[in-house]
Amino acid sequence: MAVFHCVRVVFVLLFVCGSLRDAVSFYLPGLAPVSFCEKEESEKHTDVPDCKSTIELFVNRLDSVESVLPYEYTAFDFCADEPEKRPSENLGQVLFGERIEPSPYKFFFKKNLECQRVCLKSYNTEKAEEKAKLDFLKKGMLLNYQHHWIVDNMPVTWCYDVEDNQKFCNPGFPIGCYVTDTGRAKDACVVSADFNDKDTFYIFNHVDITIFYHVVENEAAGARLVAAKLEPKSYKHTNMEKPDCKGPPMSLNNKFNGEVKIPYTYSVKFVEDKQIRWASRWDYILESMPHTNIQWFSIMNSLVIVLFLSGMVAMIMLRTLHKDIARYNQMDSVVSSAQKVHNPICTKRDNLSGSARQMLDARLLTLFNVFEVFFACLGFLSPANRGALMTCAVVLWVLLGTPAGYVAARYYKSFGGEKWKTNVLLTAFLCPGVVFADFFVMNLILWGEGSSAAMPFGTLVAILALWFCISVPLTFIGAYFGFKKSGIEHPVRTNQIPRQIPEQSFYTKPLPGIVMGGILPFGCIFIQLFFILNSIWSHQMYYMFGFLFLVFIILVITCSEATILLCYFHLCAEDYHWQWRSFLTSGFTAVYFLVYAIHYFFSKLQISGLASTILYFGYTMIMALIFFLFTGTIGFFACFWFVTKIYSVVKVD
Repeated sequence: MAVFHCVRVVFVLLFVCGSLRDAVSFYLPGLAPVSFCEKEESEKHTDVPDCKSTIELFVNRLDSVESVLPYEYTAFDFCADEPEKRPSENLGQVLFGERIEPSPYKFFFKKNLECQRVCLKSYNTEKAEEKAKLDFLKKGMLLNYQHHWIVDNMPVTWCYDVEDNQKFCNPGFPIGCYVTDTGRAKDACVVSADFNDKDTFYIFNHVDITIFYHVVENEAAGARLVAAKLEPKSYKHTNMEKPDCKGPPMSLNNKFNGEVKIPYTYSVKFVEDKQIRWASRWDYILESMPHTNIQWFSIMNSLVIVLFLSGMVAMIMLRTLHKDIARYNQMDSVVSSAQKVHNPICTKRDNLSGSARQMLDARLLTLFNVFEVFFACLGFLSPANRGALMTCAVVLWVLLGTPAGYVAARYYKSFGGEKWKTNVLLTAFLCPGVVFADFFVMNLILWGEGSSAAMPFGTLVAILALWFCISVPLTFIGAYFGFKKSGIEHPVRTNQIPRQIPEQSFYTKPLPGIVMGGILPFGCIFIQLFFILNSIWSHQMYYMFGFLFLVFIILVITCSEATILLCYFHLCAEDYHWQWRSFLTSGFTAVYFLVYAIHYFFSKLQISGLASTILYFGYTMIMALIFFLFTGTIGFFACFWFVTKIYSVVKVD
């Protein structure tokens, strides 16, 4: 639900997608290479239906780093193609807000074009409707909204020079740019000295498109497209009917009144590239993003933390704990000693409620991530397979209702719970309900702003149907079999009367331990978190899935070991309330995540506007909730295993 729009993006990317970089070269059925031939050659090879001569350019939604609100291509009144059937979009693409549609930019393979006219747009500022369209176009340039075009399922990139004579390739290009009334060039206006008029907008109404292709030897006829680049330009054409793509840039003074005419043109050039293979054609986008050194530093930093915690836990398990249990087992009064140490641990008075048990299972988030990693390794989450990430998340969320209900019921029964109906209902509705409520409010804002990210009503109904008609029944079925099974037996007898807990020192009190427990797991992920937040909110390409998988494994280990360590200290202090504390100890990592997200908003982003701000924090709250449930689940299961393990070796008469 709300997880489906932006939340699942961060959550799934942060903890899953553990595919190696080489997996990018693995493609699924339906994503096979397409061969292109020249028009005359295509007519000769009638027996080869896949040898196409026409290259279609598709347009996607426009977005900005200064706004959370994406818009459809047609919202800005650009040149539109004649009504055609839009490419079919899967559920994941709809939930991501992608709106792919045909464009009027069409050309033939290996046929170069120079300054081709697309259309002419006229705006009269004295007419309210046309003035509103022009103002919206200016707003898009002011907020640096970016086009996203697609050729042969590849993003068309804009590569430009940055510092140290390096090139940066961006999978998008701006509508235009703005020079302030003080003469400061904003955003893309810095690329040319001709953009110098104060309080003026410059629209990029021309694009030079370069298509790179690779001829495959000893295979079917034709060639394969391996890269698509463009360079946006601005021209004030003197002859609207026969443009020559020369002259000064197309400027729009902010205070101009009257009629404005904006001609749109394009050029196309084909270049053969023998170096790039079709299977690695996405690599040229990634070469301009060298973050490997930082990633290795992050991994080494996290491994040091893991080794430190592993040493502490090993010392407890092999030395301290071994001596403690041996001493207890050698005591003459076994019953009194055992009562003092282990009886209160499983006291029925300290059961987890149905709500707590539901939160601990939380759709078996750990299992969810394992499946996501598996599919990532198979290539289902390849960037070429658009929407696969979200579709996979939705399908797994629905199908994991049965194990979620089973585990919730089994553990609830093990802790002596009696309100089984409440437990089942909370398992099915509490977490998804909170997430859906938040998402629905965000969706209302998107609807009100006319954003393409707003979920269509039909899709919203379909998601509700998946929830109530599939996920909820599966949860009930799982809970039924869970309650039919016997509860998990505790390794020792339980005491019906809880023993009084002695006065605790400061560091063994609940709050300090919980606050300290989340620091180390967060320290393992915060560098990776920065790149993921950049990928989501700054619209940068994320590709370091191998590093991400390592960080995911380290996070699981760190959460488990930190919780076990603190759990042991509390048990030594004769405080047997470990259930909720173990959940909150590792779950507190989400609080640090939330604080970091707030810091990231104010220090790194340029988002402006009340609606965008509300959307950012609304989606961030959903991310924090899912993160809280995930890390808390890891902590609880680790502590449950630890308690069960250590008390299973205590001798009891």
